[in-house]
Amino acid sequence: MRATASILHLDLDAFFAAVEQRDKPSLRGRPVIVGGTGGRGVVATASYEARTFGVRSAMSTREARARCPHAAFLSGRFHAYRASSRLVMSALREVSPLVEPLSLDEAFVDLAAADLPDLSLDTVTQVAEDLRARVHEVTGGLTATVGVASSKFMAKVASELDKPDGLTVVAPGTELELLWPMHVRVIPGVGPATVERLRRDGIHTVADLARASEEEVVRLLGKAHGHGLHRLAHGLDNRAVVPEREAKSVSVEDTYSEDVTDRLLMEGLLARQAGTVARRLATARQSGRTVTIKVRLHDFTTLSRSSTLDSPTDDAQVIARTARRLLGEVDTTGGVRLLGVGVSGLADWIQEGLFGDEVEEEAPISLDAAPPSRRPAWAPGSDVVHIEHGPGWVWGSGRGVVTVRFETAETGPGPVRSFSLDDPELTLLEHGSDHEDAPAD
Repeated sequence: MRATASILHLDLDAFFAAVEQRDKPSLRGRPVIVGGTGGRGVVATASYEARTFGVRSAMSTREARARCPHAAFLSGRFHAYRASSRLVMSALREVSPLVEPLSLDEAFVDLAAADLPDLSLDTVTQVAEDLRARVHEVTGGLTATVGVASSKFMAKVASELDKPDGLTVVAPGTELELLWPMHVRVIPGVGPATVERLRRDGIHTVADLARASEEEVVRLLGKAHGHGLHRLAHGLDNRAVVPEREAKSVSVEDTYSEDVTDRLLMEGLLARQAGTVARRLATARQSGRTVTIKVRLHDFTTLSRSSTLDSPTDDAQVIARTARRLLGEVDTTGGVRLLGVGVSGLADWIQEGLFGDEVEEEAPISLDAAPPSRRPAWAPGSDVVHIEHGPGWVWGSGRGVVTVRFETAETGPGPVRSFSLDDPELTLLEHGSDHEDAPAD
């Protein structure tokens, strides 16, 4: 751990939903849920107004509708999220050259690499305040919660303490005073199964875990997991802020706040991740032969399964199909805490057209809408423009009719109009690949 509070963690508040509320004035202050809007969809992000009704990420859309039927359910506009994320990451790099993005809405910043007069608490607090104001300015109103501390772990913990739109700076030497009274689930990797296992041994708080011997924790949780958690319980974390890594593989994984038990949902989550991996491969002009899935079970056992293809691919359907087949080799009846998909054996060429003519019979479940080629043409929340009424967004569609609310971030709440789906004066705006990483907040 450092002698200074010089690692900053920034987390944009309810990011996807906040972007939608920013760009759609009629949704400000209302519950907004971004994700798959169909019966088999999954919540990617819920606004704080929706969270008061118990809606959370990775919840099925069906359950979210039952809990908060009056919410606006939107399919997501990833061009808008990516654009806002780029502005935020650029603002972070104005502060320090060492920025480690974790997702579109989250990053670590090494303030020790910044051009600052000193790393006193007053200085880093002012930097953090200025940065939050800068994020609000460049994004047109989005808010971020920030934590600053002497390690990545403590900075992440600090950024969870004053949500939304807050700031917590942990003075060096006070880490354990802050950490030890907290419940053990504040430590990354401590899910419901681990909580229950520790509870049965009388361990409830981080202090309880720290007081237990490392041997006891290893006996309860296994060598790697037990050793890591015991170190974190003492606030020990010397990980550096790493802005870039050489890619030997391309992978995506998500940890879920509650165990996922529905098999179809697991397959859909893997399909979504496969799509993200495929896009990253395509962007880098790479392909890979080996598809791997990572599964962390309810009891925190972590398993992986791999399959090597005949030829390299960057095709999302091929990766998803292989990932779903590999999932069939794992007993997930007790639920899973984490899922991941990766492709390795990278090559700088792609076997063009090898699988290009294959079509899935059924669209995959996804945290977001399906990829653009498979999404409904008039997905809720999509951007449109009308020759007479100007820009707006899809409020809903069906039975040959699309309903549009005409408003933008710069206007007040706008009027609602309905049109025939083939109205020549109404155009659905295309923004390229409208699909990207979803945070599992």
